[in-house]
Amino acid sequence: MFNFFEQPWTLTFVAVLVLFGLFQFRSIFPEKRHWWQLLLPVFLAAFAFGLDFFVKTDLEKINAVVQTGIKAVEQENCDAIDRIIADNYSDSYHDTKADLMTHCRSELTRSPVEKNKKAGLFIEITPPQATADLTVWIRFSESGFIAQSYKPLFLIEVKLYLQKQLDKSWKISKVEIIEIDKQSFSWRQVR
Repeated sequence: MFNFFEQPWTLTFVAVLVLFGLFQFRSIFPEKRHWWQLLLPVFLAAFAFGLDFFVKTDLEKINAVVQTGIKAVEQENCDAIDRIIADNYSDSYHDTKADLMTHCRSELTRSPVEKNKKAGLFIEITPPQATADLTVWIRFSESGFIAQSYKPLFLIEVKLYLQKQLDKSWKISKVEIIEIDKQSFSWRQVR
């Protein structure tokens, strides 16, 4: 089922159908022609794009959080990462948000990320929770620790657990590493 708030094309298609219907109506009943009738499909199409622009769905908000995280890692912007992490963050390696941010700051300075590209994303929403299976290609800087110790390019799959906050925004409450280069992996294997 499609959601009118996620994309404008359904209502735009309806606007085109209304336009064709108006053309038929105006050709069958020429005495009932009025100039303002042609504004109806225009207003309907404008309404469709207005809904898409002004109303942000949970899916769009979660996509924005994921995209912010991808860009923040690439730019080594730990402050941006901090803003998308929930205060009650906890995973199998980090007990608190502070632990995660300390680890993040140390790793991003030791092994800078050169490029971060999303390869796949699957989101499942059951408010007030959501999960996102994210697969990214990460290229580390050649001068960094990871590129020198292992290799510069990795395919990483992580599972993000998100929570809806009181202000209707979504934040990441847990991140678990699933695979690195198609090999099972977990936070405990991180050195």
